[in-house]
Amino acid sequence: MKKLFSTLLLSAALFGTAQAATPAPENPILKMATTTSTDNSGLLKAILPSFQEESGYEVQVIAVGTGKALKMGMDGDVDVVLVHARAAEDKFVAEGYGDKRYDVMYNDFVLVGPEADPAGVKTVKTAAEALKKVAEAEADFVSRGDDSGTHKKEKQLWAAAEVTPEGKWYREAGQGMGKVLQMAGELGGYTMADRGTWLAYESKSPLKVVLEGDEVMFNPYGIIAVSPKRYPDINNKGAQAFIDWIVSDAGQKMIADFKINDKQLFIPSAAKAE
Repeated sequence: MKKLFSTLLLSAALFGTAQAATPAPENPILKMATTTSTDNSGLLKAILPSFQEESGYEVQVIAVGTGKALKMGMDGDVDVVLVHARAAEDKFVAEGYGDKRYDVMYNDFVLVGPEADPAGVKTVKTAAEALKKVAEAEADFVSRGDDSGTHKKEKQLWAAAEVTPEGKWYREAGQGMGKVLQMAGELGGYTMADRGTWLAYESKSPLKVVLEGDEVMFNPYGIIAVSPKRYPDINNKGAQAFIDWIVSDAGQKMIADFKINDKQLFIPSAAKAE
């Protein structure tokens, strides 16, 4: 009996030590603004439970376009942003809204459209040429129209094509990537999507990839903690804990392992953190 009692005491002591080693965070709520692509693709649902279990933080995700996500950071409404618009991210840090940007992962953009490809996009090699074809044919094109990272890239590509998209054929949805893919599919039109969200929706869309591989379609994602100097009440400890986790070997491996139909959606890139 004494031996059993001693064993129980030892177990309790060991359990207490383990509990003490991972104390609950003072502020367990972590608010993150991120792009619809990290949410629509299913990535966050796959990786966040591990971070939350290990850290004790509860991550509240607000999935919007990159422009809106950065605006939420600028207003101090969130603790950390995970987005994909490099120039806007660099400006966010330069203006003092965030202290440092870390590379997390990348994928690329693709142009998708009807299998019959009425605009003849498949006959060209670059995104600018492809958009010229769409405009010349006045083929239906659905734009995010929401100042997201995808929308910002699309506007750059129209400018490179020396085309001002306007008219009945060009539709600005003001919606996330999943909804835009659905709309383009229903219209039998074209759109631009990040590859991660496209792979998540490919099996239920009538659309096909009509152009990929142009180096200007590269799509890096970065993570930035909102500056505690600007907003002292921000949950900076939680933000940094999440950043440290997502750029760690464990976090990067989970990103690499996330696949749909055996296709990898995102390539980890934290080794290039800046």
